[in-house]
Amino acid sequence: MSFKVTPQSIPDVLLIEHREFADDRGAFSETFRANAFAGIGLPEFVQDNQSRSAKGVVRGLHFQNNPYAIGKLVRCISGSIFDVAVDLRKASPTYGKWTGITLSASDSLMFYVPEGFAHGFMALEDNTIVAYKQTGYWNQETERSLLWNDPALAIAWPDQAPRLSPKDEIAPLLLQLDHNF
Repeated sequence: MSFKVTPQSIPDVLLIEHREFADDRGAFSETFRANAFAGIGLPEFVQDNQSRSAKGVVRGLHFQNNPYAIGKLVRCISGSIFDVAVDLRKASPTYGKWTGITLSASDSLMFYVPEGFAHGFMALEDNTIVAYKQTGYWNQETERSLLWNDPALAIAWPDQAPRLSPKDEIAPLLLQLDHNF
């Protein structure tokens, strides 16, 4: 089975579409295939995570510093999200820029956020479930957050009054950020 890959406004961030086969019984999709992902240049994934969120919850913007930086492959399996990647690679021409997309359970889309990016999403519906693969393991010592509404980023979130975790409420601005990309 093949996957369609579309680079986003920041070319290292990818939109990946998988095929769905539907009939009157329901549907089937292959959402991961190691050899196909390697063939399109994706790294190996070592950890799967899943979250459930109420409408208006923002999770992020999160990342891990080197040497435990991680990439993520995100898909929405129930509800919908506005998913965002922020480039934190200091030598990149897109440093401090963001790209985002709406993902929903009714589409066949996945969002690949590589190492060197902060990632976050806003749940657009109650009981939204997000599943994502990671290229590395979670590491508490190198985990960091970036303020979701940093004016320097100007992310066009669908809701400007989200529900946040205490950690995300006090995350630093990009100018104050402790990162080593």
